[in-house]
Amino acid sequence: MPLVEYYIAFVKRDDGSEERCNTTDTTCHFHCMCGYTYLITMFTYNQAGSSPPGDVFNYTTIPCCPEDVTIALVSTETLEIMWSSVRGAELYETTAEEIEDVIHCKDTAPVCALSDLRCNTQYSVVVTPCSEIRGCNHTCKPHTHETAPCSPEILSVSQTNSSSSVSVLYTAPNTPNTTYTVTAVGLTDTHTCQSLSTSCQLTQLPCGATYDVTAYARTAVGPSLPSYSVPLETGPCCPHTLTVDQVTQAMTNVTWSPATGARSYVTALTSSRGHAKCHTMDTHCLMGCITCGTNYSVSLEAISRTGHKAECSYHGFSSSACCPSSVKLYRMANKTLRVYWHSSGPQNHTVELIGTGTNHTCIPSPLSSSCDVAKVMCGDVYTMVVAPVNQDGSKVTFCPRRIYSVSCFGNNVGMVIYRRKRSVD
Repeated sequence: MPLVEYYIAFVKRDDGSEERCNTTDTTCHFHCMCGYTYLITMFTYNQAGSSPPGDVFNYTTIPCCPEDVTIALVSTETLEIMWSSVRGAELYETTAEEIEDVIHCKDTAPVCALSDLRCNTQYSVVVTPCSEIRGCNHTCKPHTHETAPCSPEILSVSQTNSSSSVSVLYTAPNTPNTTYTVTAVGLTDTHTCQSLSTSCQLTQLPCGATYDVTAYARTAVGPSLPSYSVPLETGPCCPHTLTVDQVTQAMTNVTWSPATGARSYVTALTSSRGHAKCHTMDTHCLMGCITCGTNYSVSLEAISRTGHKAECSYHGFSSSACCPSSVKLYRMANKTLRVYWHSSGPQNHTVELIGTGTNHTCIPSPLSSSCDVAKVMCGDVYTMVVAPVNQDGSKVTFCPRRIYSVSCFGNNVGMVIYRRKRSVD
């Protein structure tokens, strides 16, 4: 540039730090750190002084790579990767790569869980920080981590020539030098054997005992999930007792006595209108999607540790009558309130009106859909319940409660308002 004796370039970083370069050349070199935005401007100088500042250039470097990446095996096939947030990163892309597959995770937080990985597999994990302006930093180094070993599968449990010895044959789905442990757990004792091959001998077993035999693999990373148990047992018993209690209009609580040899249960309520099913290891189950006013058949399937099943049937269950809908309350003469409702079928009902000072009960005529409540005092708040009456004379206890305010106008009973307190003449 003519008449220019030298240049001064100013570079200001977004954290406030500043550098300058004084040169007679037309280039200047600065060391830029990752994750920062730099503002660059240029001045020219000669004997007459300085020129006005030139255009300000904005330059953003790529986000920094995280240095403190930690990888933990939180379950047999899930890796949790954590790191500290780095400058310039708006998003993190985490990948776990092995020979046949790549698992991706994108998040703004400095943590990621990569699940459904292959067991007994070495993964190369890379955390790539990205920004909207500069894109992703693909120079971050990989970290390797291995998943837990795969679970073996017991193929057979057979007694050898000795009555106190059992040979267990299983699969070995892991890399060589994996240790396999077979455990036989009885009511009073436990026996264990280990092997690097696909079979193991359990010895010194007492006669007349029942054992649950399981196998698992172990490497330097840790143990696998245990195999399915393979006990020698008959099918489980059916529970001696089973009761069905209705909790709400659409929910029941089924309870039963423990069954010998059963580990889990599948309980089912079946009707022409639908069914409900629950699989649990407890001796009770809360079941939803029940239709009111419906007869259900009750069945229970007891399942042993080895998958043996027992089909159990019990007495039927009839759900309670449906709670009425479209409940309305109207003012009548002589301090009387008339209650209307809509029933899903022919059904007797009872009406309760509970106030802070007085309570009222109205029993309508059979199969009626209305009822008059007399001598209702104004200026009180009432809780009203309209509920069906069961065949044994008991009433359904879980129908919704509605709150009404009865206002006074002179000596008359004012309009009854549903739920909210406000008076209408």
